[in-house]
Amino acid sequence: MSAIPEPLPARQSSVLPMIIIGVLFFIFGFVTWLNGPLITFVKLAFQVDDFYAFLVPSAFYLSYFFLAIPASIVLKRTGMKKGMGLGLFVMAIGAVIFGQFVSMRSFGGALTGLFVIGAGLSLLQTASNPYISILGPIESAAQRIAFMGICNKVAGALAPFVFGALVLSNIADFGSQVAAAPDAASREALLNAFAAKVHMPYMVMAVLLVLLAVWVVRSPLPEIKPSGANTERTIGHEHGGIFSFPHLWLGVLCLFLYVGVEVMAGDAIGTYGQGLGLPLQATRHFTSYTLFAMLAGYLAGLVLIPRVITQHAYLALSAVLGVVFVLGASLTTGYVSVGFVAALGFANAMMWPAIFPLAIRGLGGLTERGSALLIMGIAGGGIIPPLFGYLKQHHDFQMVFAALMVPCYLYILYFGLAGHKVGQHRLG
Repeated sequence: MSAIPEPLPARQSSVLPMIIIGVLFFIFGFVTWLNGPLITFVKLAFQVDDFYAFLVPSAFYLSYFFLAIPASIVLKRTGMKKGMGLGLFVMAIGAVIFGQFVSMRSFGGALTGLFVIGAGLSLLQTASNPYISILGPIESAAQRIAFMGICNKVAGALAPFVFGALVLSNIADFGSQVAAAPDAASREALLNAFAAKVHMPYMVMAVLLVLLAVWVVRSPLPEIKPSGANTERTIGHEHGGIFSFPHLWLGVLCLFLYVGVEVMAGDAIGTYGQGLGLPLQATRHFTSYTLFAMLAGYLAGLVLIPRVITQHAYLALSAVLGVVFVLGASLTTGYVSVGFVAALGFANAMMWPAIFPLAIRGLGGLTERGSALLIMGIAGGGIIPPLFGYLKQHHDFQMVFAALMVPCYLYILYFGLAGHKVGQHRLG
């Protein structure tokens, strides 16, 4: 069992680490929530249907599944600070790949770029989430992660507007122009010009990510060893290893389902709106509405946790709200239905901040590995939305939406009420 370390400087003043990690979460949010408008962009630039367009979040989120464990191994060698810098550099490489291949209208190359961006983010997420969780008492971790979530979602809310202004302006006219093209050559020229719009923004993003990587590595961000900061007399951890903590595995599934519903509420809301017959000019901004609702949810979490309500009780309450809003969306139409989907942002806001610390509680020297398993759960964002994209082609899309979302929220409710306590008798 790992010994409890001497007090760390980070514990004495967590303001600077909070600011630095907050900047990183801002980057997470901006890059991650570009996926929503990118789905619309890909449908137009590559002239593909919903199923193929939803490969955008699949390529992005599945990289977490394949690379989270390797990321934890890398972080063991580099430490958290250098690992974060490396993650930013890998993201920069992915941005270059994506921008270059999209301008060449290579769909496979574009997906490869998104996968590499996701690989960099898996490094950043595997390091930063446990870091912020154990920067202070684990009981108030949801509050700190909520602050990070505000940084994340402010960036996420801005991303569709920035991308829309740079790439998706006059999108309604563009669709008409492509349809009215006199011949195949003219049509291809229009599509090539449209696809090339993303090249410069992604090259600029790559440069900014490299500069940020240098700043993080050279910053005074202190190292924190999870093995010492998150040990609570973990009986049996020496014998059964990571399998001695069933609450972790239940948390991995919970986070998998949570990311799935979060991406459905954020990235898929534009496609949902199009299914209701709403115009592209309006639907391109719907992701931002979900994120504004998430910001409201984070602010509520900051005020209420842990002063008024525990993080696990708030998680359960959020899951109940999720079920209510999904049913509201299913039973209404038009902008009212979209409003219920956007309101899921409020229900989803405090789920990650609660699930992550509840799942890693007491892992001690296995915190990095447990965190990597949780980061693998982000793959839910690459599984559930494409399933929606496929099923909606064969069934009523509102029925499909509810059939996918309600069971996810019910499991999250279980984890908030009971799942996070399974095996907790091992903790003293």
